[in-house]
Amino acid sequence: MLIPMIAFFLLFSYIPMFGLYYAFIDYDFSLELFSPFVGFKNFEFLFRGGTDSIIWVLIRNTVLYNIAFIVLNNIFQISIAVLLKELTFKRFVKMSQTMMFMPYFVSMVIVASIVYNLFSYDYGVFNSAFKSLGFEKFDFYATPAAWPFIIVAIEIWKGLGYGSVIYLAAIHGIDDSIYEAAYVDGASKWQRILHITLPLLKPTVIILLLFSIGGIMRGQFDLFWNIIGNNGLLMNVTDIIDTYVYRSLTVNFSLGLGTAAGLFQSVFGLILVVAVNAIVRKVDRENSLF
Repeated sequence: MLIPMIAFFLLFSYIPMFGLYYAFIDYDFSLELFSPFVGFKNFEFLFRGGTDSIIWVLIRNTVLYNIAFIVLNNIFQISIAVLLKELTFKRFVKMSQTMMFMPYFVSMVIVASIVYNLFSYDYGVFNSAFKSLGFEKFDFYATPAAWPFIIVAIEIWKGLGYGSVIYLAAIHGIDDSIYEAAYVDGASKWQRILHITLPLLKPTVIILLLFSIGGIMRGQFDLFWNIIGNNGLLMNVTDIIDTYVYRSLTVNFSLGLGTAAGLFQSVFGLILVVAVNAIVRKVDRENSLF
């Protein structure tokens, strides 16, 4: 039973590691692996310019977006899971779960089309409403400050159903006798949530948090690329490491720069996971990953 898993990681995780060599060469398509070795020059290009360099802008955007995703997703998903657990009308609960789960299966290409039809300057729903109400149209696609809120809202909407199901499963795993004992002792619904449900959800929250932090340097490529694409006006606040690597490989044909950015992303993520796990192990050893 382990053979498929081992084969998967060998093919898609370990064998591709030989490609990290591209980060240290000035790749020439005619020479391939025999391209000139340039050492750390690709990394120097990424870090050139100090705090205004390409990599720092990419790190800032990637990390801040992922922090917002992690924090807000967990808050909303836990809240919805607790709310669904407390509702007694089961048919409404099932219908709500289905409705919230549906966006998870919607292709990001379709989501991008919906977003465009909402925010387009000429034909968007919002601008059509503004015009009908006598207000000036608002050019969303030329206003960078609006997009962090839009992107975070889309991510929360799309992942709310899936995440709440995970937490709801964890809540259903809590022994009902604990709630019954608290009810007999006179605890209100809010007190049962505050002193039983949330504390017993802590191990699940910590594990999911550690998994999320492991990918904090990996942005939602399909989200950013499909919705923003190559819009230069928005790039300063929406460009992340994944989109930069994609453009380096497909638009600029810079295999060395793309690989260097990807390698930095992986190493930084590894260090972050190890560091956060060490902190968790010191605070609550039982809930650490290793």
